[in-house]
Amino acid sequence: MGSDGESDQASGTSSDEVQSPVRVRMRNNHHRRISTEDINKRLSLPADIRLPEGYLEKFAMNSPPFDKPMSRRLRRASLSEIGFGKLETYIKLDKLGEGTYATVYKGRSKLTDNLVALKEIRLEHEEGAPCTAIREVSLLKDLKHANIVTLHDIIHTDQCLTLVFEYLEKDLKQYMDDCGSIMSIHNVKIFLFQLLRGLAYCHKRKVLHRDLKPQNLLINEKGELKLADFGLARAKSVPTKTYSNEVVTLWYRPPDVLLGSTEYSTPIDMWGVGCIFYEMITGRPLFPGSTVEDELHLIFRILGENIELLSIYFLFLPEEAIKHPYFRSLGEQVQTLADTASIFSVKGIALQKDPGKRSSIHPESSKTIKECRQHKLGAHKVWGKEYCLK
Repeated sequence: MGSDGESDQASGTSSDEVQSPVRVRMRNNHHRRISTEDINKRLSLPADIRLPEGYLEKFAMNSPPFDKPMSRRLRRASLSEIGFGKLETYIKLDKLGEGTYATVYKGRSKLTDNLVALKEIRLEHEEGAPCTAIREVSLLKDLKHANIVTLHDIIHTDQCLTLVFEYLEKDLKQYMDDCGSIMSIHNVKIFLFQLLRGLAYCHKRKVLHRDLKPQNLLINEKGELKLADFGLARAKSVPTKTYSNEVVTLWYRPPDVLLGSTEYSTPIDMWGVGCIFYEMITGRPLFPGSTVEDELHLIFRILGENIELLSIYFLFLPEEAIKHPYFRSLGEQVQTLADTASIFSVKGIALQKDPGKRSSIHPESSKTIKECRQHKLGAHKVWGKEYCLK
């Protein structure tokens, strides 16, 4: 939470002189009255945070003037005084899932009273934190976008490293299961646009996700979709392009990586986007192979004579894809949104009731179940050409 890119000397005070903001002496007697909004902006805090009693006065005494930057060390001390970086700030509720290195819990923040997701990563004394955790933290702290999950806090103890994320109700796989794998075509379009928008932001900053799958796309009750689980993600190194080929869940792994290629770029994510798009439309995975050989066999058997589709995988970029005529019905305003603005801030954008869902708060969909099932088989148009997936 404390890494904001500022040097310890930014405020003109040496790092040895900077202590807890409660104990630092007042630098001058002419500080203006500081409001909660001032502190929120100064420390990049959420608007609904509840500051400890008396913190405004302490911050006014110890913070440098607002026209001067804070040192990194003073910022960290200020955040610690509020309660960030401390386990007792969060209440653990339900267990959501468990993996090889981490366990995820549903929790609640005492600072905002909002729900959070607590990802507890077990630390081995000899090995320390897994490289996936270090990679996830280093990337997410610099990715601020409406379609990328927000990392709120980091808590480090001898036993574990806890990452505190915003809480989202379900992932795309659970969403599809809830609607019987029969989604409204309108909703598919909204989810696909958000996926491409978040991915375009990552690629613009030279970050490859490398593990796109429905389980790593989280959705909240509003319908906002966010990229999550950046444990396999990495920044593209320049000029080196050699990476591991042990990335991406098998069903969403492109053929060149399956064949052992370690020189890849943004298309590795775009292949996953295409597989997820197909799965949302049809309700079933496109290439559900059980082994690498089986996966390759499925890819070439299903594409058949349409092998030229592979060339599209190498050429398509997410920033170009979101401007495709397919999204024209969403309006022009979605193309000019600020990075942190939700697509649902645009008037008229809302989810419809999915045909396979028996009850929903969303309005009735204009598509019938029969119409949606017709998308399971038949022709698909790509760049004006019609292809039939057999």
